Amino acid sequence: MVTSLDGKRFAEMIIQGANHLAANAKTVDALNVFPVPDGDTGTNMNLTMTSGAKEVQKNVQEHIGALSAAFAKGLLMGARGNSGVILSQLFRGFSKSIEAKASISAIEFAEAFQAGIKSAFKAIMKPVEGTILTVAREAAKKGVQVAKTEKDIAAVMEEILDEAKKTLSRTPEMLPVLKEVGVVDSGGQGLVFIYEGFLAELKGEELPDTPSAIPSMDELVSAEHHKHVQDFMNTEDIKYGYCTEIMVRLDRSIPASKAFSEDRFRQDLSHLGDSLLVISDDDIVKVHVHTERPGDVLNYGQQYGSLIKLKVDNMREQHSAIVGETQHTLVSGKKEVKKEKQAYGVITVAMGDGIAEMFKSIGADVVIEGGQTMNPSTEDILKAIEEANAEQIIILPNNKNVVMASEQAAELAEAKVVVVPSKTVPQGMAALLAFNPSQPLEKNMQAMEEALGRVKSGQVTYAVRDTNIDGISIKKDDYMGIFEGKIVKTSPALLEASKQLLGQMIGEEDEIVTVIYGKDVASSQVDELVSYIESRYPDVEIEVHDGRQPLYSFIFAVE
Repeated sequence: MVTSLDGKRFAEMIIQGANHLAANAKTVDALNVFPVPDGDTGTNMNLTMTSGAKEVQKNVQEHIGALSAAFAKGLLMGARGNSGVILSQLFRGFSKSIEAKASISAIEFAEAFQAGIKSAFKAIMKPVEGTILTVAREAAKKGVQVAKTEKDIAAVMEEILDEAKKTLSRTPEMLPVLKEVGVVDSGGQGLVFIYEGFLAELKGEELPDTPSAIPSMDELVSAEHHKHVQDFMNTEDIKYGYCTEIMVRLDRSIPASKAFSEDRFRQDLSHLGDSLLVISDDDIVKVHVHTERPGDVLNYGQQYGSLIKLKVDNMREQHSAIVGETQHTLVSGKKEVKKEKQAYGVITVAMGDGIAEMFKSIGADVVIEGGQTMNPSTEDILKAIEEANAEQIIILPNNKNVVMASEQAAELAEAKVVVVPSKTVPQGMAALLAFNPSQPLEKNMQAMEEALGRVKSGQVTYAVRDTNIDGISIKKDDYMGIFEGKIVKTSPALLEASKQLLGQMIGEEDEIVTVIYGKDVASSQVDELVSYIESRYPDVEIEVHDGRQPLYSFIFAVE
C-alpha cells in the first residue's frame, strides 16, 4: 500500500509515464489519421512529456512540491501543438496545488489532478467535449470520489486510469466526427498511456517498451476531428483604448482573509476591460488588460503588493517611435554587443526554405522552422521573441496546431506579444502583407485579422492509408486536394488532383492565384499546371513560387 508519495517516487512515475507514451507515440499518431502524412498528436505529446521528464531527471528530490514544479516547468517550455499545451496546463495546475508539500496523501494526490483540470480549462476559451480535456476531467472527478475513503494512492491511480479508459471509449459518442468509423480521441489516448505508466510504477511493475497494437483501418476514423478539436481560440475583439501591463510582487504579510487569489484577481479585473491575461508564479503576478481606466488596474494590483513593473499604451494614438533602448545580445559566441530594440517585430512559422524566404521578403523579422509534423515548442517561440528584439511583436503561427503554443509563449514573454491566428501559409502571407509598421498595434491587428478571411487556402498531398471520409473513398498514395482543411478531391495523379482542387477554389470574382510548389515537384509539372490555369482561367493573375516544402506538393492561395 502506498499511503504517502514523495518527490523521488513521483519522479519514477513521471519517467515511466513518459517512456510508455514514447513507446506508443506512433499509435497515438495513427489515431490522428486525416489521412495526410502529418498526424502528430502522439509526436507532440511525446516531445512535451519528454521535456518534462528531462527536467525532472535534473531535479530529483524528496520534496514533491519542488519536484512537480520542475516537471511543470519542463512541460511548459517543451509544449508542442495544442495537445502538448493542454498537457502542460494539466500538470501546471497539479503542481501549483502541491507546491508547498514535501509529500502528499491519496486525497491530496487526487485533488491535484482536479486542480490540473481547472488550469487546463482556463487555457481553452471554448473547450470541446470528447477530447483529452473530457478524459482528464472525468478521471480526476472519479479520483476525488474514491480518495475520500481510499488511502492507497495506487488504488486511487487505478480508479483514475480506469475512468480515463472508460471516458476515452465514449469519446466517439461525444464527437460525431469520431463516430464516423469509431475511433477514440488521440489526445485522450495519449493521456491514458501516461496514466498507465504512473500506475505501473506505483504497483512496482515495469511496462514493456514495445508499442501497443496500432488500430486496424476498420477502427480508424475520419480524423477531421483534428481540425475541430484544435480550433479553440477566437480572435480577440479589442474595444478598450489603453493596453495596460503591470507586474506585482505579492506581499505575503497581507491577512489571510485578503490574501491573493488568482481566480478572484482575474474575476475582479475582468470587469475593467478585455484581452485579460493573469499569470501568477511564486511571488509575482503579471497582468495584461485592455481598459479605459488604467489607473483602476494599478490601484487594484497595489492592494496585493508592490508594483515592480508597469506599462500603459494609448492604442488609439500612433505609437511614438522608441529610440535609444538597447539590450545585450550574444552573437556567435563572441562578447556581448548592443542591439537597438525595434518598435515592431513579426515572427512567423514556415516549413520549407522557399516559404521562409518568401516570408522574409515581405517583412518577417524571424522565421521559425516548423509547421506540419514539426510544431515548434513554447520554448522555440520564446527564443524567437527574444531574437525579434522589439517592443511589440506579432506572431503568425500559420498552422492551427501552433496557435496555442504561440498564445502560451505570448503570455510568458516580457515583451508585448500578440498572436494573429493564421492557420495556413496563405493566411499568414495575406496577414503579413496587411501589416503597416507606421500604424499602431490595434489597427495592425484589425487589418491582419481581416486579411485572414480574404484568402482561400488549398493544399495537395498524398494519402498514407486507405480510408473513407465524408463519403470520399481514398486509397493509399492517392493525391488529395484539401480546401480550407477539408478533403474535397482525390486522384492517383498529382496534376489531376491539383486541377480538381483549383476548380473548387477559383470563383468568378477571384483575381489572383498563387502557386507554391514543393521540393518533390518537377518543373515540367509546374509548367503544365500553370498552362492549365492560364487557359482555364484567363482572367486571373498567376504567381508561382518555389516553396521547397516537404509533404505538400502544392499550396494554393486564391484571392
